[in-house]
Amino acid sequence: MKHKAISQNIANVDTPNYKRKEVSPNFGQFYQDAMNAKKTDSRHHDFTGTSKQAFTINNTSHSYSHNGNNVDIDKEMSDLAENQIYYYTMIDQLSGKFQSLQNVIKGGKG
Repeated sequence: MKHKAISQNIANVDTPNYKRKEVSPNFGQFYQDAMNAKKTDSRHHDFTGTSKQAFTINNTSHSYSHNGNNVDIDKEMSDLAENQIYYYTMIDQLSGKFQSLQNVIKGGKG
């Protein structure tokens, strides 16, 4: 979601009156929904069965240029790089967790 919002901002850097979009996490509500999820069996762990979004998209209203556009290309490119680094870090960590699970399942035999 964040990558999509940043990409839209970059694509509309020269669009008159375009307002920058920003993704804000809504983890508090997402967490609460997860805690209230229903189980089908008492032996199951608690889980979330909801499909609510954990993020909201906000339009910012500050205007930087004479045409009403408030996209700062330098900030957007910086945000994009930061988001990509975060994404690849999370993928790497998740891959490591799956590798650990695979090793446990195989009994440590490679």
